Amino acid sequence: MKNKLYWLANCQLCTYRFLLITFFVSLSVFGKAQRITISGFVKDSLTGESLQGANIYLKGASRGVSSNAYGFYSLTITAGATELQASFVGYEPKSFPINSSKDVQQDILLVPASYANTQVTVVGRKKENNVQTAQMGKVDLSIERIKQIPAFLGEVDVLKALQLLPGVRNAGEGNAGFYVRGGGADQNLIVLDDAVVYNTGHLFGFFSIFNGDAIKNVSLIKGGMPAQYGGRLSSVVDVTMKDGNNREYEFEGGVGNIASRFSAQGPIEKGKSSFIVAGRRTYIDALVKPFISKDANLYGSGYYFYDLNTKMNFRLGAKDRLYLSGYFGRDVFTFRNKERAFNTDIPWGNSTATVRWNHIFSKKIFANTTLVYNDYKFKFDALQNDFRITLSSGIQDLNAKIDFDYYPLPEHKVKFGAQYTYHTFLPNQVSGSQGATVFNPDNTGKKFAREYAFYIQDDWEVTSKLKLGAGMRLSGFNQVGPYFLYNKDAQGNPLDSTFFGKGKTVKNYGGLEPRFTLRYTTGANSSIKAAVTRNLQYIHLATNSGTTLPTDLWVPSTYRVRPQDGWQYAAGYFQNFKNNMFETSIEVYYKNMLNQIEYKEGFTPSLNDPEEDFTFGKGWSYGVELFVNKTRGRLTGWVGYTLSWTWRQFDSLNAGIKYPAKYDRRHDMSVVLNYNLNPKWKIGGVFVYGTGNAATFPERFYVVGGILTQEFSRINAYRLPSYHRADVSATYTPKPNSQKKFKSNWVFSIYNLYSRLNPYFIYFDQEGDPQQGTQQVKAYQVSLFPIIPSVTWNFKF
Repeated sequence: MKNKLYWLANCQLCTYRFLLITFFVSLSVFGKAQRITISGFVKDSLTGESLQGANIYLKGASRGVSSNAYGFYSLTITAGATELQASFVGYEPKSFPINSSKDVQQDILLVPASYANTQVTVVGRKKENNVQTAQMGKVDLSIERIKQIPAFLGEVDVLKALQLLPGVRNAGEGNAGFYVRGGGADQNLIVLDDAVVYNTGHLFGFFSIFNGDAIKNVSLIKGGMPAQYGGRLSSVVDVTMKDGNNREYEFEGGVGNIASRFSAQGPIEKGKSSFIVAGRRTYIDALVKPFISKDANLYGSGYYFYDLNTKMNFRLGAKDRLYLSGYFGRDVFTFRNKERAFNTDIPWGNSTATVRWNHIFSKKIFANTTLVYNDYKFKFDALQNDFRITLSSGIQDLNAKIDFDYYPLPEHKVKFGAQYTYHTFLPNQVSGSQGATVFNPDNTGKKFAREYAFYIQDDWEVTSKLKLGAGMRLSGFNQVGPYFLYNKDAQGNPLDSTFFGKGKTVKNYGGLEPRFTLRYTTGANSSIKAAVTRNLQYIHLATNSGTTLPTDLWVPSTYRVRPQDGWQYAAGYFQNFKNNMFETSIEVYYKNMLNQIEYKEGFTPSLNDPEEDFTFGKGWSYGVELFVNKTRGRLTGWVGYTLSWTWRQFDSLNAGIKYPAKYDRRHDMSVVLNYNLNPKWKIGGVFVYGTGNAATFPERFYVVGGILTQEFSRINAYRLPSYHRADVSATYTPKPNSQKKFKSNWVFSIYNLYSRLNPYFIYFDQEGDPQQGTQQVKAYQVSLFPIIPSVTWNFKF
């Protein structure tokens, strides 16, 4: 116990030392000249929406600041006459004089360029930002740009858009799961307005849960993760919902092949508070039902999903703002078989609720306090005759955190804070009944845990050429009771047990997670960057499918299961051409991952504690990413290419020999193009190519006692055929310059233009009679989607 306390004290002492060093360095760079601080919020002049990532700087100076996630900025300058400039791509730049000897509070309202009849540059960041910032592997995509990409069945999908970036690959045909730089699907931290999302898929993963009408911005960080993020090894996807128009009421929606959506937003009190509500639902089940006879064997079977986003925000005064937001979504799959008297209901989905309070302590210190509740549930309910069985699983979180933004000087931006989460894991809860007899065994297997973190991050522009980002995160994880720890014999029979009461510590884990990034400019439009990060991940996704399905289980680190531990090293060269019209980059990375989990060989699903079937090993990945992005003009878009290797090694699997992970993809390429043909027509196209998934296949077949027996290859020794497809879309706006409030457009798209039959999986079947020597074993490929046209009508008023 003394050793643990000594370790914790030392960790905290390191953090305090880091904070003090940062503080005194900040003080040391103050000059003797009198300084003033200009601070405020950057907003859309038409809707009052806060603008994240807007750039505020002095005219003629290279240094400045960017507005934070809530639109707040703070800039300290030398007192006297000067001119302040603000810019945000897609908006008219604005400048105004400053002549003051004391601090200034200045909100900045930017006018959308489209409203001013000005050509809009579609990228959502400052020109040269990709070269000047020290952050590596970060991509910001506005929802306007995402909507220009051809959509699967007409549904705009933010996660599908991210899968078109280098270093990010999809989990399979039509799947919302994705893998970043060799990490697993569970190693991506996905947050919606600060609420963690555990299952991102609708329709068993073919669509994501994010409704484009409710989303303002999406940020992906795949390298050099800042210290405020943690709990995952590979990446961060930060999704921000719209705040709602606080000037006037606005309605938006769309009708597509399989789903319709509608959103409403407007002021609660004009200029001070607003709301937004957005809903979406599929309706294939409702359209098909009238055409199916009630006497049909499968009458009553069907599938649909729906989701609802809500948000309200209130300006409580000059220094305080309150945000309330929530998400609720469900998938419902039903199967009815009258012939066998068999009924199945499978609902699953996420619920989140977030309360955030912004407070400005001073011109230089901005604070955000957040409370989050989220709940993910999966349920399987089956009834045959009078026998019923119910299986359910899920995870619930209660989260509290506080974050501070501190702006001592333009050269420094310091962020620090603390986070706490109480987890409740509910794997494999089973109950049943037969007639009047009810089976409710004590097999809930609930597990409880506390997760916490303290962090500090300083982004320091040392000179005009050198910029550093240094951070430290101290994280910890405690498995707590009630919990029974069983000692078992070789056959798995319990010998004795130890009981841990409610709140009692079962196992502690923790450690320091350093984060370091560097940028050195080699010219006016070029720079070199490097990053080193360590991440600890305390929860795991136990999957037997290789994709993110609702049947997969989230499990915590426990007495037997250690946390995942990963180091990532990355470096890159960034160069812009033709006045920043073209952005190019090349990045290399190496990632090492310890305490990876897989199911043991011969695993079959059961009601046992899942961790009894785990085996543990390591993984590593490395690769190079190339990116070319055209940011303005009638033709815009990007080309991304990744060459990578992803390996896994487990002592108890594959005879201890390393093997490629299922999602190892040697070559991955994507081409995204958008062309403004004229004011009425916009054309988009996507082409993707990737090496086929690694797979395990049977190599030999034997007939033993008239039964076909197969012998499998080593793990993932084979490859599926390569994956490639092309999608196209055309957006038609009948009256692009109409001054009427009602506006609409039509989106015509074709998914899989040349109807490539990409493999979803391959299975083997036998034909003939083994007794007569005519038996043959053949491989068959299953493909999901041929060419699929779709039409969507969008409207806004």
